[in-house]
Amino acid sequence: MKTFLCEYIHPKARKELESFSEIISDWERLPECDAAINRNLQMTKEVLESAKNMKVIAVHGTGMDGVDLDAAKELEIRVFNTPYRNAASVAELNIALMLMAARKVTLVQKNMEEGAFFANPAVVSGLQGTELGGKTVAFLGIGEIAKKTIRICRNGFEMHCIGWSRSLTKEKAAELGIEYAGSIAEAVKMADFVVLGMALNEETRGIIGEKEFSAMKQGAILINTARGALVDEKALLDALTETDTDGRARLSAAGLDVVTEEPITNIHPLYHLSNVVLTPHIGANTEEALYRVGMACVDGIRESLLLCVVAY
Repeated sequence: MKTFLCEYIHPKARKELESFSEIISDWERLPECDAAINRNLQMTKEVLESAKNMKVIAVHGTGMDGVDLDAAKELEIRVFNTPYRNAASVAELNIALMLMAARKVTLVQKNMEEGAFFANPAVVSGLQGTELGGKTVAFLGIGEIAKKTIRICRNGFEMHCIGWSRSLTKEKAAELGIEYAGSIAEAVKMADFVVLGMALNEETRGIIGEKEFSAMKQGAILINTARGALVDEKALLDALTETDTDGRARLSAAGLDVVTEEPITNIHPLYHLSNVVLTPHIGANTEEALYRVGMACVDGIRESLLLCVVAY
């Protein structure tokens, strides 16, 4: 058995994989491989067609937008993801980004890097942050990550939580202890924080744009640890930089772990904004999550390949 793997997985998961499969990292040898583990690669139809022996692809995480699922189905390649295992880590990053954006950490750090040290920051205009306690947060997409973030927001900061998703019902919202919203506009209109947690597909690509930003409360903070392409980045840039007659932008800040084109570089228009907290897609990058997800990928591949052998 041969498994294509050219990205990092937890060392213990890699060792387990090596116990039953040869690991291949050379793209030229992809046609030899029976399986693949995919974190951030784009497994297009052309790539899949070249993988003549491919039987199974394990997605290292929840989002399956990196694999052409229609082509995989046509080629009879099983694709599975590993949801929930990284939910706690991403939920904690949601909170970290909320805190950093609310307390203007990027702006303060930028000032300090430029040599400004403050004897009394309270008197410096623009450095005053805001607390999370008692604020309202809207969740767009109610998956496992959102549910864990909701529990931290509600129990840790006594925040009022509102939820919207295409599958959320009033009954499910009541079970989660959140307010139900029937639309994105309804969810965000009174929210101090807006947290994105939707999967990326053709229906959700660019779902947050000028219309949605216009519906948000003045001074809201956007948090996105899901997928960058959920957001129209031109509209986001405008919402963060264009000001009204009182000098206020529609969004006061954003905390982003993802952007449309990754990895982000210093030529990206969001990169230099002092009201944006950027991290390079590290939501699931913790020791615990990498172990859980890596082992789930390896176990799923072993099960799939052994079934193929038995069937043969």
